[in-house]
Amino acid sequence: MYKNWSDIMFNLKKKNFKDFDILLLISTLALSIFGLIVLYSAYGGKIGSIKTQIFSTILGFILIAIICTLDLDVVKKPYKIYYAGMIGLLLITLVIGRGLDEWGARSWIYIGSFSFQPAEISKIILIITLAAFLDKYKYAINTPLVLFKTIIFVGLPIGLILMQPDFGTSMVYVFFIAAMIFIAGLSWKWIGLLSLAGIALAIFLLANLKGFRADRIENFLNPSRDTSGSNWQQQQGMIAIGSGMLNGRGYLNGSQSQYGYIPEKETDFIFSVLAEELGFIGAIIMIALFTILIFRLINIAKSSNNTFISLLVTGIAGLIFIHIFENVGMTIGIMPVTGIPLPFFSNGGTFQLLILVCIGFALSASMQKNQYDNGIIDYETIMPLEVSMVRPSKRK
Repeated sequence: MYKNWSDIMFNLKKKNFKDFDILLLISTLALSIFGLIVLYSAYGGKIGSIKTQIFSTILGFILIAIICTLDLDVVKKPYKIYYAGMIGLLLITLVIGRGLDEWGARSWIYIGSFSFQPAEISKIILIITLAAFLDKYKYAINTPLVLFKTIIFVGLPIGLILMQPDFGTSMVYVFFIAAMIFIAGLSWKWIGLLSLAGIALAIFLLANLKGFRADRIENFLNPSRDTSGSNWQQQQGMIAIGSGMLNGRGYLNGSQSQYGYIPEKETDFIFSVLAEELGFIGAIIMIALFTILIFRLINIAKSSNNTFISLLVTGIAGLIFIHIFENVGMTIGIMPVTGIPLPFFSNGGTFQLLILVCIGFALSASMQKNQYDNGIIDYETIMPLEVSMVRPSKRK
């Protein structure tokens, strides 16, 4: 039994440094530097505008070093406490949360001059807690009781985020949760039924969208609609990308980005700035770095002997992938505009810290991936099902 926090923080005996994923670290460092360079240009070469992002990046790498010392077998044990804290934070957001009135979502908590988005912090908390939850019930994932518990477990935080209302962030949650539950071994029967229920719910929500959210869906379905109004942002972003061609217009020389034609160019449409100024070559370099990062995460998850670690890194990979896909997708017109930031590039201290903390957990996992399961199994649920002494069944 661990007696104090030092047993958790500095338990390096469980770490195999030979397995440390250096390619994941290098790609993370390269993307962080690349992101700051592009963000500097998006702000017109004003270094003062990216000071917070620089600070968040430096702090993030310090946190990576600390997280790499964590014994993940110990970290997962009080997952119920993490979960309760997350739910409490999301509930507080509904009461005192603030946001831009024009977008409607009360997603931010302000403490003096400091502000943060609880829904961003909750992403990594839910990934950790869901990985621990699924690890606990891994031998009974396909039983109705455990499946019902899982739906409640993930449905509560998603519901609270929908109440803000923040549909884009909810979509991100649904994607990485689905990836984790799939890897946990959910049967094809349940996957099919849950997919049908999810599609029905999505149709219901889309049918009841109002205001600018409804405009975004209509603009996505009809790109030529209202190009001087609600669809101006996406149209200008696509013009910027197209004008960059192969080599780009040159760093700090983008006409669309430097002369204010692209709204939210520092956050939602940062990829348009990159593609316009650095061209197709710059975009390919970014995609190549992201590809390396995602594949290294998949490799850690796939090669792990530890269920919790495999699920944890799967969630992290799913989180980062959906952010990349949605952000780049909405700037080139294949996805609706949702306000989902691009990892390492979009301005936002909370989000930058979230991504780097996620990478920290993945790097920590890479050094502990070959340790076999050492967790708490809920035998009270599993024993009556007579599956406590067998390995998880193959997906059917």
